[in-house]
Amino acid sequence: MIEPQPSSLVSEYVRTYGRFESRPQLVNPLEAFAGMEQRLRQLRLKEWIGFTLIHPELYSSLVIQDAHYLASSEIYTFDRRRGELYEHASNARGGSPTLPPELFGSECVYTRPGYELVYAFGAERGTHRISLDIAASRRAPAMHGELSLDGGGGRRRFRLARGCPAGRCTRTSGSIRRGARSGWVTPSSCSIRRGTLRSSTSTGRFSLPNSLAVGTFAHIGLDGPVGANFISRAGGAADPEESCIWTRHAAEPLDDVSFAPQSAGPLSPWRMWSADGRLDVVFEPDGRKDVRHQLLLAAIDYFQLFGRYTGTLRSAERTHTLRGVHGVCECMLARL
Repeated sequence: MIEPQPSSLVSEYVRTYGRFESRPQLVNPLEAFAGMEQRLRQLRLKEWIGFTLIHPELYSSLVIQDAHYLASSEIYTFDRRRGELYEHASNARGGSPTLPPELFGSECVYTRPGYELVYAFGAERGTHRISLDIAASRRAPAMHGELSLDGGGGRRRFRLARGCPAGRCTRTSGSIRRGARSGWVTPSSCSIRRGTLRSSTSTGRFSLPNSLAVGTFAHIGLDGPVGANFISRAGGAADPEESCIWTRHAAEPLDDVSFAPQSAGPLSPWRMWSADGRLDVVFEPDGRKDVRHQLLLAAIDYFQLFGRYTGTLRSAERTHTLRGVHGVCECMLARL
């Protein structure tokens, strides 16, 4: 059951659980605790805002994240014609990025010498903007970009609020997650209204109707944008998830999603399917990005694969056949 949008995730120390029509206006998980417990919980709070950008000639993914003991940002671009992958990454003091509890009408900024990434969010169904200015490194050319995202389109959305105070969506004692890059602070899908992402080797000019910013995967179908966001979490199989199929008309919950790599190889294909058969896809990676940090008691072991989805996706209106649809698949193991 999809509930009306709450004004805040936590009110008078009580967390609200369930599926909602839209993201709570205020996402404040730490306010369920007080005093020393709140300060300790803050060390386990993991927040991020990320986008995957889809273009006929260029793939890109970018994220700002704060684990409070360490903050970081990464961006990669993959030139589909040349088969070239370029990556930039930066680390900062935990708590230094501004990840706002009230997303819409706010900014998220990550800035370090030679590395700046800014998200500026408008109204919930309005226009959002991404700007980046990253200097060249020994491994990758400089990157610059200005993108305008259309968050409208009349789609009804939901978010699921369940679990540990990490901006995520299920009850779990650990932080092991396979699937999409969504969460409380990331709109699931936006059309890219216009913009340019440039490096010294290539330029992607984004414009409707051939460009998207997505969670797991999406493409322009017969009825407009269609895609899916799905996850599987250790210890959380009994709880509903943030997984969903989304179209221009609705966001339909998906539960009990399974992930199965076909081998132990780093670029092995993966099969993902839901118990009810509405999702059944195979993901074939084109590349992989790894992030590992070991900080005494805390650790992060993360990878993201980018590549192509093939299979079927069944929404309430029709069955969608997917052939080589670009998207991502990722796994996060965190310890604290």
